[in-house]
Amino acid sequence: MKRIYKCAAALLAVCLLGGCSDRVHDVPEIIIPSTAASTTTTVIELPQQTCEVYAPETEESTEQPVVLSREEEILAQMSLEEKVGQMFIGRCPENGGAEDVEKYHLGGYILFARDFKGGTPESVRADIAEYQAAAGIPMLIGVDEEGGDIVRVSKYDAFRTEPFGAPMELYGSGGIDAVTADAAEKCVLLGSLGINMNFAPVCDLPRSENDYIYDRTFGTDAEVTSDCIAAIVTEMNDNGTISVLKHFPGYGDNVDTHTGIAYDERPLSEFRELDLLPFMAGIDAGAPCVMVSHNIIMSVDSSLPASLSPAVHELLRDELDFDGVIVTDELSMGAIEDLTGSANAAVQAVKAGNDLLCVTDYASSIEAVISAVQSGEITEERIDGSVLRLLRMKAEFGILS
Repeated sequence: MKRIYKCAAALLAVCLLGGCSDRVHDVPEIIIPSTAASTTTTVIELPQQTCEVYAPETEESTEQPVVLSREEEILAQMSLEEKVGQMFIGRCPENGGAEDVEKYHLGGYILFARDFKGGTPESVRADIAEYQAAAGIPMLIGVDEEGGDIVRVSKYDAFRTEPFGAPMELYGSGGIDAVTADAAEKCVLLGSLGINMNFAPVCDLPRSENDYIYDRTFGTDAEVTSDCIAAIVTEMNDNGTISVLKHFPGYGDNVDTHTGIAYDERPLSEFRELDLLPFMAGIDAGAPCVMVSHNIIMSVDSSLPASLSPAVHELLRDELDFDGVIVTDELSMGAIEDLTGSANAAVQAVKAGNDLLCVTDYASSIEAVISAVQSGEITEERIDGSVLRLLRMKAEFGILS
C-alpha cells in the first residue's frame, strides 16, 4: 500500500513540477484502496495540469539564417583579381581605357586636364560611358577640381566660360554662401559628365602665404577652414558627389612631395591643435573619403611617408573615428618613387590600411598586391575589408546600379 501511495505522489509531483505550456494533457484517474479491510475504493482525481513536454532543440531550429547586405553578396561572388582591382583608381590612359577596365577590374579612373583638352561635354560623356560599360562593377570617376590653380575641367571653355575660383578668393568675396554655391555648381557640372568623385576640398592649413600649399587652401585660420570644409562636404553629399578630404594629416609649411620627400618635424600636439581640426569638421559632416599625404610625419612615424604608415592610419581611424574610405595620394609621385617604387609601394599601402590606391602604373601594382595575397604577406580578409568599404561608398552615392 505504501508503494501505491508513493507512486501516486511521484506522478503528481512530476505533473505539478513540469514546465507549463499551451498544451493540456489528460491525466488518468488513480484508484487506491482506502484501507486493507475496506471493500470500497477512494478515487483521487489529479488536477489537469498544463505540462510542457521537453524536446531537445535540433541544430536546424537554432540556426539563424545569415542575411547578407547587397554589398556583401557582391563581395562574396568576387574573385581575388576582381577584389584587388577594385582597390585601384588608376590614371586614365590616353588609349585603351575600356580594355584596361575589363582586364584589371579597376575600381575607378582619375581624369586629368589632358582628358578634357580638345574635348566636348558630349565626347567626355561618351568616353566615360565606354569605361562604365566595360566595368563589372560601376566605377569611380574622379577629378581634381579644387578651383584656382588646380582645375582639370573648367580650365577649358568648352565646359565652363571661366575656371572655378580659388577657395580663398571665394570665401573672401562671399563667405560661406559663395563657397557652398561654388561646390554645388561643381557637382552639377561634374555630374553632367558622368564624374562622381571630386578630389576636394583641401583641408590643409599653411602657416604663411609663402608655403607651397597656400594658394590651394582657405588660408591660415583653422576655424574658417573648418567651417568651409563642413559646408562643402554637406553640399557635395546633398548633390551625390563623393568628396575627398586632403591631404591628411595636413601639409602645413612642408615642401611639394611631387618632387621629393618632405620631412614634417612638427610635434603631434600642433597637429591636434590646428591641422586636424578641418579634417574633423569634414568627417563630422559626413565626408566619405580621406586622402593621406606622402609627408613623413616625424612625431608619428619617422621612417615611412604618411600614405604608407600604419601609425598614421591608426591616427585617422582611432583618434578621428573615421570609418570611411582611405585613399593614397598618387603613388607614382617623386616622394614615393624615390623611396620604394610604385609597385612595392602598393603592397605597403595596403598593409598600412589604405582602401583605395591612386596610381598611374596600376598594372604592375595590381600584380604586386595579388602576389602578396597569394604568398600570405597580405590576407584576403584584409582585402575584403577595403572592398566592402568601397562597395558601400558606391552604394551610398548611387553608383551601384
